[in-house]
Amino acid sequence: MTFKKLYKPPLLSRQPPPPSTAGNFLPPPPPIDTSLTVSPTLSLTPSNSTTQSQLTNFINTHLKNNNLTPNDLLVFLKTHLHHHPKFAHLDLHVFHHAATLDSFRHDHSTYEWMVRTLAITHRLDPLLSVVDFIVSNPCPCSDGIFSCNRTEPIFRFAINAFCNVGRLDDARQVFDKMRKLVDGKPNVAIYNTMIHSCVKYDKFEKGLEFYKRMVDDRVKPDVITFNILINGYFRNSKFELALEVFKEMRVKGCVPNVVTFNTLIKGFFRERKFKEGIGMALEMIELGCGLSSVTCEILINGLTKEGRVSEACDLVLDFSRKRVLPTKFDYFGLIERLCDQGNVVKARLIVDELWENGNAPSAITCTILIEGLRKIRNVESGHELMDKMLKHDIVPDGVTFNCLLSDLCYSGRTSQADKLRMLASEKGVCIDEVSYNMLVFGFTKEKKRKEGKAIVDEMLDKEFIHDIGTYNRLMKGLGVR
Repeated sequence: MTFKKLYKPPLLSRQPPPPSTAGNFLPPPPPIDTSLTVSPTLSLTPSNSTTQSQLTNFINTHLKNNNLTPNDLLVFLKTHLHHHPKFAHLDLHVFHHAATLDSFRHDHSTYEWMVRTLAITHRLDPLLSVVDFIVSNPCPCSDGIFSCNRTEPIFRFAINAFCNVGRLDDARQVFDKMRKLVDGKPNVAIYNTMIHSCVKYDKFEKGLEFYKRMVDDRVKPDVITFNILINGYFRNSKFELALEVFKEMRVKGCVPNVVTFNTLIKGFFRERKFKEGIGMALEMIELGCGLSSVTCEILINGLTKEGRVSEACDLVLDFSRKRVLPTKFDYFGLIERLCDQGNVVKARLIVDELWENGNAPSAITCTILIEGLRKIRNVESGHELMDKMLKHDIVPDGVTFNCLLSDLCYSGRTSQADKLRMLASEKGVCIDEVSYNMLVFGFTKEKKRKEGKAIVDEMLDKEFIHDIGTYNRLMKGLGVR
């Protein structure tokens, strides 16, 4: 039995390396990390030698400069490599290879692009190695007296990436390395990111340690810092300490903002201290801070969930009368709770007063109230509300409109229903075949042949009547021959 010899490609002769250019053969690319989540188009697994040859040819095609500059490399990475279906995952490989070339040195532009790309694609382990590389090979801007002014933003992006996934120890390491490179004190936002992540991932004690470090570094806390600490104490059921932080921020001249008060109100309500929470909202108004929609949602939802619906109604009306209720606040939750309890008439009165004071209801609020009025068979009030909605350009959904139209027709108010139909059509409500059939039914029931025939003719014009049999049936019902 003879064996056919396989063809072997000739080995490349090793020659002394030519002057360093971007066209040099790259070292074999690293094996693809299957633990990383990459696009299916990047999950190619060719042999290293084939990939190396193809990548080298690709680089030679797009990087022909003899003297590679950071800008050349950046353009290549952003324009050619980043969107390539086969080589995009080798960006770090190219980045490291460029650093081995003579007369080439990375600067903040390539560092920033590489850090951002690794962070966005969740390649956090390689990101750590790039951070170490930056520490060992600072940007050329740092060769003078001062450090590069892009160093802090680059490290900040890396810190955010680790904080977002809860790798707090890695984030702290990156922070420590950044601290050695930058001039002066880091931005307060970086400390806030670290402290917030500790709160988010239930490591509040570490967050407090970092806050102490912040104070020791003589970085002045801002309102965001104090908001994070207050939230952290509330999450850990340390109510009194949260209030101490609130007092401390005012002593240090830091003015509380809406988020501060919202956090405190939420904390009071969590501890079932409703009086204190409402008092905090009133203090907001006195300080001129102004209520936000979120503030009102915390107050109203917190009260209604505890069954204090009447108190929530009084609070909303009080805010509205004082003209401090945000115009964009949607009070549908309060109206829904009232309707569920059968207090539909009270819900209607509240909507009318709020509307008169400039707090117009949303389409959802009106829909909830109309359904409540229909349940208690108060069709006339539902019709008035729908008419007011349409005149204020609040467009209802088709189902709610047809349901009310049906109620009007069944109760002998088909003429009102037809007028409502014409108004709704002008405001953009989709009048469908169901709407017209209800009107024909109503006019048939009320024996109004002329009006009914006009509706049938309009249906015919709009092609809602598909056959002669349907037309004859409708006309026969009206008594028209």
